[in-house]
Order: sequence, then C-alpha cells, then structure tokens
Amino acid sequence: MTGLPPGRTPGRYAVALVCLGNICRSPMADVVLSARIAEAGLDDRVSVESCGTGDWHVGGRMDHRAAATLTTAGYDASRHRAQQLDGSWADRFDVLLAMDESNLAGIRSATSAVGGAGKRMMLFRAFDPVDPGGEVPDPYYGGDTGFEEVLAMVERTTDAIVAALVVELALELGHADDRGSDRS
Repeated sequence: MTGLPPGRTPGRYAVALVCLGNICRSPMADVVLSARIAEAGLDDRVSVESCGTGDWHVGGRMDHRAAATLTTAGYDASRHRAQQLDGSWADRFDVLLAMDESNLAGIRSATSAVGGAGKRMMLFRAFDPVDPGGEVPDPYYGGDTGFEEVLAMVERTTDAIVAALVVELALELGHADDRGSDRS
C-alpha cells in the first residue's frame, strides 16, 4: 500500500477527491471519507472536498443513483454540490486522489503539476487493499449495481486512507511508532 505525502500544516491534512463530473465517484468517496474521518475523531484535523475535471455539473447535486446508494447504506448525500478542479487545488490540498488515470492526467493538466507537486497526486485506489492502483469505474452509464460496486470499493479504500491519515497525523505530531521513523 502507498503512503500519503506529508501534510503541509502540522496537525492538519486536506484531501481532494477527483473524478470527471463530480456527480458520481468523487462525491461518493467524499461522503464516505468524511463520515469515516468523523467516526475516527479526525474531523477537526482532516478536511475533505471533491471536484470534477469537467464543468458540466458545477453547482448541481450528485447523480440521484449515487445519492440513493449512499442513503441506503446510511450516509448523508444531501449536502454535495459539484465543483470543478482548477489550478488552486494543488496548493490547497495535501493530496489529490483521482478516480482513474484519465482524471489523474486531468489533475496534472489543470494544475500544471511539475516537480514535487506531482507527488501529491495519485490514484484513489492506490490505497485499496484488494486491488492497489486500480481504477474506480464510472457507473454513470450503467445500472444501480455499478453504484453499489463503486461504494464497496470506496468503503474499503477509505478505511485504508483513514488508517494512513492516522499514521500521517501521528508522524506530524512526533508520535510515530517504529514503522514511521523514515518519512522520505
């Protein structure tokens, strides 16, 4: 499993989740990650936002099927409003997690990532314990089953991201265990 890049502000960490239109995959990941961060007691130190590389849905709610899938699973999908990625996201977030390779390329293009900034951009599923580095498939053109499959990927990957955030925040505060003494 991949580690998170170091945070820029001690004791705080900002995560951005990116897909194409910010109505299916990245808002699902945003809602789940935000809920899991709150459950872990990290919501005062970790912020989460999502966006899309495209502008088609800016200001709109998430896809009704994505919202229904989240609601059925016990999450609150009501607050999401689609946003578009711009160049400022690379400076505002400690890590930008893309849902697929095309979105990763879109992040690099929109933020003109060069040098060290590129190390803050990676695939969301780099943390997936089942298929590290896989892509989150876009369920938009499929049926409800696709949204359920995406939620399962998002939940297990999110658990690994929360565990990585706990380690990262402990490292920042100087409470690292034996594994975290080397932060290269």
